[in-house]
Amino acid sequence: MRILIVEDDISSQEILKGMLMPYGECVTATDGSEAVDLFQQSIKHQQPFDLICLDIMMPNMDGQTALKKIRELEAHNGSGRETVIIMTTALEDSRNVDQAFYQGGASSYIVKPINKELLLEDLKKFNLI
Repeated sequence: MRILIVEDDISSQEILKGMLMPYGECVTATDGSEAVDLFQQSIKHQQPFDLICLDIMMPNMDGQTALKKIRELEAHNGSGRETVIIMTTALEDSRNVDQAFYQGGASSYIVKPINKELLLEDLKKFNLI
């Protein structure tokens, strides 16, 4: 499995990497802009990501904007394959949940601190492990 972890906080990046490394190759990005670039490169090189863990609050480009851009790239790519995108955030308000699911097309939403069991449940639900 190819995994993209998008997190501006390095310690959160490392925690997610530690949880996910046993299941695949982990690539990291520190903001949404970098994530969109990496996603675009993965399509170009025919090495798509199977999972993206995407923080909502980041500098330069936030996770909600990155999510929309990634979904647009998928639609234009025409492969019919949708990457599993799990939004991660310290925010637990309904506006962010609604925006991630109904407007952006997120696959799931996990509130920090990340609970490993919940994360693995999502991976199983989406047949990634």
